[in-house]
Amino acid sequence: MTSTLDRPSSWITREVEPLDDGTLARVDAWWRAANYLSVGQIYLLDNPLLAEPLHRDHVKPRLLGHWGTTPGLNFLYAHLNRVIQERSQSALYVTGPGHGGPGLVANAYLEGTYSEVYTDITTDTEGMRKLFRQFSFPGGIPSHVAPETPGSIHEGGELGYALSHAYGAAFDNPDLLVAAVVGDGEAETGPLATSWHSNKFVDPVADGVVLPILHLNGYKIANPTVLARIPESELLELMRGYGHTPYVVSGGFDGEDPTTVHQRMAEVLDQALNQIAEIKASARAGTLTERPRWPMIILRTPKGWTCPPVIDGKQVEDSWRSHQVPLASARDTDAHLQVLDGWLRSYRPEELFDATGALVAEVASLAPAGELRMSATPHANGGQLLRDLRLPDFRDFAVETASPGATIAEATKVLGQWLSAVVEANPENFRLFGPDETASNRLQAVFDVTDKAWAAEILPADDNLARAGRVMEMLSEHQCQGWLEGYLLTGRHGVFSCYEAFIHIIDSMVNQHAKWLKVTQEIPWRQPLASLNYLLTSHVWRQDHNGFSHQDPGFIDHVVNKKAEIVRVYLPPDANTLLSTYDHVLRSRDYINVVVAGKQPAPTFLSMDDAIAHCARGLGIWEWAGTEERGDSPDVVLGCAGDVPTLETLAAADLLRQNLPDLKVRVVNVVDLMRLQDEREHPHGLSDRDFDTLFTRDKPVIFAYHGYPWLIHRLTYRRAGHSNIHVRGYKEEGTTTTPFDMVMLNDLDRFHLVIDVIDRVPGLGTRAAGLRQQMVDARLRARDYTRQHGEDIPEVRDWVWPDVGETGAADGGPARDQISAHAATGGDNE
Repeated sequence: MTSTLDRPSSWITREVEPLDDGTLARVDAWWRAANYLSVGQIYLLDNPLLAEPLHRDHVKPRLLGHWGTTPGLNFLYAHLNRVIQERSQSALYVTGPGHGGPGLVANAYLEGTYSEVYTDITTDTEGMRKLFRQFSFPGGIPSHVAPETPGSIHEGGELGYALSHAYGAAFDNPDLLVAAVVGDGEAETGPLATSWHSNKFVDPVADGVVLPILHLNGYKIANPTVLARIPESELLELMRGYGHTPYVVSGGFDGEDPTTVHQRMAEVLDQALNQIAEIKASARAGTLTERPRWPMIILRTPKGWTCPPVIDGKQVEDSWRSHQVPLASARDTDAHLQVLDGWLRSYRPEELFDATGALVAEVASLAPAGELRMSATPHANGGQLLRDLRLPDFRDFAVETASPGATIAEATKVLGQWLSAVVEANPENFRLFGPDETASNRLQAVFDVTDKAWAAEILPADDNLARAGRVMEMLSEHQCQGWLEGYLLTGRHGVFSCYEAFIHIIDSMVNQHAKWLKVTQEIPWRQPLASLNYLLTSHVWRQDHNGFSHQDPGFIDHVVNKKAEIVRVYLPPDANTLLSTYDHVLRSRDYINVVVAGKQPAPTFLSMDDAIAHCARGLGIWEWAGTEERGDSPDVVLGCAGDVPTLETLAAADLLRQNLPDLKVRVVNVVDLMRLQDEREHPHGLSDRDFDTLFTRDKPVIFAYHGYPWLIHRLTYRRAGHSNIHVRGYKEEGTTTTPFDMVMLNDLDRFHLVIDVIDRVPGLGTRAAGLRQQMVDARLRARDYTRQHGEDIPEVRDWVWPDVGETGAADGGPARDQISAHAATGGDNE
């Protein structure tokens, strides 16, 4: 059987004419049916078709949900169904007001999709009873447009992301219409206000179309909304200023006959879709000479439309009082029970459902067929459309190194060369997202094969801007995150590259995505999605030039709070481990992968074969770095996670080798941070036996960590040797200074790590007192040098692993010379 998605949508134009009586009746009946089912979900436990007089026991004891936005969403759904059916138009419905959950559930039920995926919710009286009972009920479904709702990619629990998700869904979906409803409360958020600019990144040939619908119902929870209280002329100017052609639909006030607003909505939808079809045709013909002014709709209706206008002498419809549950005492007072009964019967359910509880055929005929139903579109269950990436062999991009540290490379620059091959091999389902930092983060090799998407004006001096670029850059982390989420949720792949400190801007967004993934893994009909992959660079330890404001590694802590089944954190210590790690994360499904890596020239410690083995283990002993003999137990374990902590740990191991040659030192590097956790707490966790084998049960462990040190304690608190673990990491000390001074400020430097070893290995304190004093003096000398010369002391700046000497570096020069040359330029600035 041919899927409706297998044929391109025609984006046809149609005559704009009033709805005939039959179509008008079907649209209105669908709207009434959806409203009836929505009210029933909020209030009813039983008696779903009012076959007997309404009794208090038919009403739920706890009334939860939101009515205010729901009738408007139902109204739009009914009208979109009409144009989808007439035009065979593939469409996705994104609802910013996620509180309208009962409406989206109701429409999925009316379309039959709900009963297809939840076979016990049948299209009869008993099924309707179950549909009502489960809503906001223990053991049932949430009140929002949650993952459990067919057709949803956007819960809307947190407001602000409807448009960015919608545009992410439209990218690379040339035949998809995304109807994105923006609530006027949501429109007050910063991310939503910014996301109107997403229309400057749309390719009218290769991308789909977002039709924004600003729903002005006038109120938030307890206050009026800004956009509903400004003159319409000002609002129209605002939308035109954003680059849209606005259309206005208004109605439903003061008991107005709904026929008028139905006809106006139908007229506007046909005008908007005709305009879209004309833009598409012009773009495909090559005659589009300027950025199109895509249509958008402003829908002004009463809050809580069609609910009782006045309850207990107070206005409810068209006021904030209809936001949640207008009749909060429907079970407790006869008066409210009678009002509820009248409200439900006002939709005339006997005209909508037959005696068995099935939707009557005439009304059901408004539903589009098969996958054209918005509740059944595969675009809302992206795993159905997901194709594996064609990944080039990352081994072909390996940094050759004759021995540990012999070759200097910029890890993210090397990764960028591989990502350019990924982009080239996947021209329709992979994009790179970031806030104006792709080149800054050393991924500029991708511009050899693609450009940055840009539909606004392009000047001769501009570089790498094109309508059809695969790199998405906008100086808004919110938009990059929202675009990528929409892209992933509709079945594609991507990477978000960002400065480490500022990824915090989207903390709450990643919360929502993690919750979405957690729930979808428990829903059998939801198919796995490509993982949400971060590359965090310009990180805390190499933001010495930008200073304290740019120094924050706490995103890792934030992500680790999410469910263990969802989150993965990787800290590759060099270029080869970064390549191996990213090949792995791009193949993964249903995870949030956080990869932190530096962009500055740094030693490559592992050959590609060793890097692959090390990444497969997630952590391991670097025998070449330690001094323990095989079969012996170490005196101390030096653990490390992160590129700069690894460098400082190896330098400390070198100092110990030189000054305490009898001390048996073990070096353990951690790539996969979650390996430190107990296997009962995380799927990647080590067993106690394996952890004790690596870190011992009774020997001191000095652990140098990329982020806040207490996270390591949190991950290892159950371990038998936890009391022996001493962690050094970032402790909120920073400024504009040199790289080594940054690590000294936080006591993560090699000299302090040696001091920690001396202080914690039993019996070593007295014997190594002289060395300890030397380390204290070395710290003072290094600090003084930076103050005198403005750069790091040469013995630190030019340090390489012993025996590297003058071994060649990646760019052809000796390792020491390359490090010194980079330091002499002052490093990299933003």
